[in-house]
Amino acid sequence: MNKKKLAKVYYADLWGLREKKYEHLLRSDIQTTRWKKLKPLPPYYFFVPKDFALQNEYEKFWKVTDIFKEWSSGVETGKDSRLVGFSPQDIIKVFLDIFNPKITIKELEIFHNLKQTSGWRIIDRRKELFRNGEIFSKEKIIYYAYRPFDIRFTCFCYFLRRAHSEIMKNMLKENIALVTSRLLASAPYRHILITQNVIDRCYVSMKTKETGYIFPLSIYNKKPENRLYGKEQYKLERIPNFNPAFLQAIKESLGKELAPEEIFSYIYAILYSPAYRKRHEEFLKIDFPRIPLPSNYLSFQKLSKLGKELVEIHLLKHTALSSTEIAFPIGGSNKVEKVVYEEKKKMLFINKDQYFENVSKDIWEYRIGAYQVMEKYLKDRKGRKLSLDEINHYLKMSKAIHLTMRIQKEIDRIYQ
Repeated sequence: MNKKKLAKVYYADLWGLREKKYEHLLRSDIQTTRWKKLKPLPPYYFFVPKDFALQNEYEKFWKVTDIFKEWSSGVETGKDSRLVGFSPQDIIKVFLDIFNPKITIKELEIFHNLKQTSGWRIIDRRKELFRNGEIFSKEKIIYYAYRPFDIRFTCFCYFLRRAHSEIMKNMLKENIALVTSRLLASAPYRHILITQNVIDRCYVSMKTKETGYIFPLSIYNKKPENRLYGKEQYKLERIPNFNPAFLQAIKESLGKELAPEEIFSYIYAILYSPAYRKRHEEFLKIDFPRIPLPSNYLSFQKLSKLGKELVEIHLLKHTALSSTEIAFPIGGSNKVEKVVYEEKKKMLFINKDQYFENVSKDIWEYRIGAYQVMEKYLKDRKGRKLSLDEINHYLKMSKAIHLTMRIQKEIDRIYQ
C-alpha cells in the first residue's frame, strides 16, 4: 500500500420515507449503488458534493475577521428568563439580590431559579463581582439587542456567564456594529444585522452553529492625557476598528482615502445583496463572509449610500418609518394570546378580536438569520399586553422590512 497516496472518496445519497429507504438498501449493495466521485479540496475537505467553481474568485475577497481588528461572539447571560427583561423593572430585583452579599447562593436558586450548570458556576461569577468591587447601580442596566428589532434590558456585569466585556464595553458608548454568523445550520445566508447595543449571542439565530459575532465600527481606548496630583489622567480615544492592511487595499483599489463610516456602509450593502448571497451561497454556509473590494468609486458611493440607508432603517431611525400602511385598528386588551396570520385578508391576529391589517405575505415571511421577524417578536410576547410603544415599534418594524426589500433590489442593480 502506498501510504502517500490519498484515498478515493465516493458519495451517494438517498431521499424519501424510511420504508422506501429500507427497500432500496435491501435490493442494493456497494457494487450497484450509483456513486459520485468526489475531489475533496483544502481547507475543508468536504465529503459531500460542493459547488466550489467560484472558490478562486471568492478567496480574493476580504474575510470580515481580517477587515476588523477586534470582534467577539455575543453575550451569554446564563439565564435569560431571569437576567433579561422587557423593562429595567423586570430585572432590578434579581440583580439587587445578586449584588447583595447577605443573599446566599441557595437563596438565589430558590427565589430566582438561578441554578448552577456545568458551564456556569454562579458561585464563581458572584465571587468575580465582589473581587472587582462591583456594586449595583441603575447605570449598569443597559439596552440589550436580544433578537432582530427586539431590544430588551440586562445588567452588564461580571455575573453574566460570558460578557465579553473587552469588546462589548465599546458598545456602551456611541457606536454601531455588524452582527453575523460564522457557520450556517441551513442555507440561505441572511445572517446579518446592525446594532448600536451590546448583543445576545442568539441575536440572529438560536441554533448552536449560528452564533452571532459582533464587529464594532469603533474601538474606545484610554489615552494618557496628563498627570494631576501624581495620578495619570486619561481620556477616551475613539478609533476605527479596521485593519490597516484592509484600509490600504481599499485605498489602492479606488485611489483615494475613504471615511470609516463609508466603508462600513459599503460592507453592509454587500451583505444585503441577494445576488451576492446567491452567487456565494456555498461559501457563506461554512465560514465568515468575505467582502469584495470595490472596483470603481462611483459604484462604491452608490452602494455605500444604500448601506447607510439600511443602517438607519435597521436601527429604526429612518424618517420614512414614521408612516406605514399597516395599522392596528381595534381597541381591546392588547394581549398576545394566539398569533394567526390570514394571508388572503392580510390580517395578523394577536387574539380573537385584535389584529394588524394590511400585512403583506412577503413582510410576514421576511427572515433575518433564523428568525421570521414579525412572528418572532409577537410570539416572544405571548401572554403579555402590548404597550402603545410596542405597537408603534411593531408598525415601524413592518415598514423597515418593506424598505429593506426595496433597497435590496436597488443594491443588486448596482452590485451585479
